[in-house]
Amino acid sequence: MNSQHVSDPIALLRILDAAANRAREGLRVIEDWVRFALDDAHLTGHLKQIRHDLATALACIPWEQRLAARETQADVGTGITTPSEYSREKLSDVLTANFLRLQESLRSLEEFGKILNPTVGCMIEQLRYRTYTVQRVLDSTRIGLERLATARLYVLLDGQSSFEQFERMAQRLIEAGVDVLQLRDKRLADRELIDRARRLRRLTRDTSTLLVINDRPDLAALTQADGFHVGQEELSVKDARSIVGLDMLIGVSTHSIEQARQAVLDGANYIGVGPTFPSGTKQFDHFPGVELLRAVAAEIRLPMAPVGRGGDEGAPRRGCAPATAEVEDFDLTRTCALSKGRRAGGALHPRCALAVLTHGSRSLRMGMSAGASAGLLKVRVAGFHLFRGDGIPPREP
Repeated sequence: MNSQHVSDPIALLRILDAAANRAREGLRVIEDWVRFALDDAHLTGHLKQIRHDLATALACIPWEQRLAARETQADVGTGITTPSEYSREKLSDVLTANFLRLQESLRSLEEFGKILNPTVGCMIEQLRYRTYTVQRVLDSTRIGLERLATARLYVLLDGQSSFEQFERMAQRLIEAGVDVLQLRDKRLADRELIDRARRLRRLTRDTSTLLVINDRPDLAALTQADGFHVGQEELSVKDARSIVGLDMLIGVSTHSIEQARQAVLDGANYIGVGPTFPSGTKQFDHFPGVELLRAVAAEIRLPMAPVGRGGDEGAPRRGCAPATAEVEDFDLTRTCALSKGRRAGGALHPRCALAVLTHGSRSLRMGMSAGASAGLLKVRVAGFHLFRGDGIPPREP
């Protein structure tokens, strides 16, 4: 260290040493939370890289000089405490406290590091910005996990052939206990679409069913929907957020592990993953299949809805993807009950939702199943697209 331009080099070294120690400690606590509590390999990797980059930035401050200048016993601040320092009621409190500790320490390192070497200040500044992003991402993930914690059935509903048919279909799905209803229609005129969206909002209000609008953030905002879903060729999460506001869930369709990782960093609350199999409503050049589901489930903690088609030949069977429960004939009432642990022999993967898309003139055939108890709504799927947590198509009716 060049002490020629530093009036008190020992004081500078003590400041840098203390800030470096606080930053590394706070970063390790956050990484442990993400690794062991959140179980997110993707974000754990990001935090580990930040930790290594911090070590690189600190390498220009000789360790021997830092250690020689350290004087913990004579530090006037070691005996100053506040009651809040010892109050942590839940894991998220630990996370918040250590993000603040980390970012404050990085700012101190940045400012005092400029005296030592301007390059150090620039390196620390970029690290601080990266921690801001990770903090926002973790909060987006928390919101998605909390609000979709019990969601196991996610139905994509088009406008149907008439308003009346749409209303009947929506009502029956809500009464069946569907967790999420997404309105997705590329053919209706705007006024017809907003009429259906408003009606769907009235039907879902004061129920446990969440309303999601596809592709149209303006309609999502107008109807005060619970969520908005966007594809890769449509608005960014940032632009969508500026339209729908801070409280609405935002989902992103992803078709590769790289897109899934980027959706996490962009601030998505959940992701669609696929396509697993060919779709009748959208053309794709490539079908990543269950291999992509495995890859995403292995490293990303966001709730996800794997995209696929039911009934395709050669579709994978049990054991090929994260979830373990098999649902026959799409009994909606029983499927919703899976998330509450009322079915022996397995449960849907905690990060996956089962979803069905009704499209065009084809619609879900609903009716009482043989031997079903009164009020049980049975839904059979005849070649419809579906999001599955386990990649298992329903058996043909």
